[in-house]
Amino acid sequence: MRLEDLMTESAVLAELGGRLTRHRRERNWTQAQAATEAGIGQATLQRAERGESVQMTSMIKLLRALGLLGALDAAVPESIELPIARLEREQPGVRRRVRHGRREPPSQPPTDGPQRQSWRWGDEPGGAA
Repeated sequence: MRLEDLMTESAVLAELGGRLTRHRRERNWTQAQAATEAGIGQATLQRAERGESVQMTSMIKLLRALGLLGALDAAVPESIELPIARLEREQPGVRRRVRHGRREPPSQPPTDGPQRQSWRWGDEPGGAA
């Protein structure tokens, strides 16, 4: 069975427990032998194989004893290269727009059009002067 995002945590733990059991049996180890090799208690191994939660350090010890610790590199890589990061690396020097918070009004009126004079009450056409 393939682990999927939609699986519940219980289903994932049950699948991992079954996989641990298969790997232990492929080595012809009893639970006691596997627990001794891993340096964990037999009860901890039994919980892991039943798909119950165990401490991360116990799981690491068990994976190391079964020769599976290196598989964690595939499960949890150091980093994931996102397509946008690759694009930015291929186009050095290209600046991206950054959105800031609220914009402040310009300190000077724009110079590329007719200049506006400040308006005051009474300046409207036909108004009182």
